[in-house]
Amino acid sequence: MKARLSKWRLFSILTVLALVLSGCGEPFISTLQPAGEVAQTQYDLMILSTLIMVLVIIVVVIVYFIAIIRFRRKKGDETIPKQVEGSHTLEILWTVIPIILLLVLAVPTVAATFNLADTKDMDKKDATVINVRANLYWWEFEYENEKIITSQDLVVPTDEKVYFNVKASDVKHSFWIPAAGGKIDTNVDGVNTFFLEFDSEKAKEAGNLFYGKCAELCGPSHALMDFKVKAMSQDDFDTWVSNMKDAKEPQPTSELAQQGQEIFEQKCLACHAVTPQDARPEQARTAPNLATFGERSRIAGILDHNEEELKNWLSDPEQYKPGNKMTGTYGDLTDEEIDALSEYLMGLKVSE
Repeated sequence: MKARLSKWRLFSILTVLALVLSGCGEPFISTLQPAGEVAQTQYDLMILSTLIMVLVIIVVVIVYFIAIIRFRRKKGDETIPKQVEGSHTLEILWTVIPIILLLVLAVPTVAATFNLADTKDMDKKDATVINVRANLYWWEFEYENEKIITSQDLVVPTDEKVYFNVKASDVKHSFWIPAAGGKIDTNVDGVNTFFLEFDSEKAKEAGNLFYGKCAELCGPSHALMDFKVKAMSQDDFDTWVSNMKDAKEPQPTSELAQQGQEIFEQKCLACHAVTPQDARPEQARTAPNLATFGERSRIAGILDHNEEELKNWLSDPEQYKPGNKMTGTYGDLTDEEIDALSEYLMGLKVSE
């Protein structure tokens, strides 16, 4: 008896804990707080399917309890119930009702699938088209019409469709911004296209910052393959694009930063770029573009953006992202070189 009570107590605690944890989340990472047209459509379909499933469960449970209560064998009653082979009425009901429920779910699902796959307008000159390239373990965003490139931080306008061409450069990944819409695979062979839309009011609630990540197991640092999405008004986005187009290679403002630039040019420039206008073919872009490094909210997508964490990353990137391609490619850095590089990198900004 005590063992049973103990099990029930444990079950009750786990149930309550699951309910509490299911309510945890923030607007910028939750699929249950849609922040755009695509996410809202998918959320509505999810609610519809959940309601249908709950309705079916409730009906089945009610029928089950009616059967076990009304038709249970009573003590002393040896009467054999009437043997019935079947009921045409019941057979028609349990055939027709599921078909109707499937149609109720299938029609909006199919319609939404075709609507969300409609990317014909991405060929227009004024469309915002972003080529997304997934790498182990970082993201590159190339703005096709604007001819600028960023890494790790995706900047998008609100209240309009943003079109994406997604692919991978090494292994299969998956591009996912939970608050904006479902994931889409990035393949080495072939390009997938889709669109998202970011609602301005929802963006304000989330502090104009959303969270994105890889949703396909791709290696030891899969869980650390994150990126940030900055949503801004169309006017602010146009200003950002203009600043990125006009950006020049930043000049060091201190002697230590000057030393860092020299070290960077010797050991890092072969892989990284420091201006948004990177004309190299994508095969040569083997590491993130660092043009806006000093403005980012994270280092390597996961660490706090400060000099201490930057130095930690430069000292031992393998500790923070196992399997990353930076480890061992630049040689050992002395503490003095790391200090100089950190000073230089934190000064890489396009807009203050």
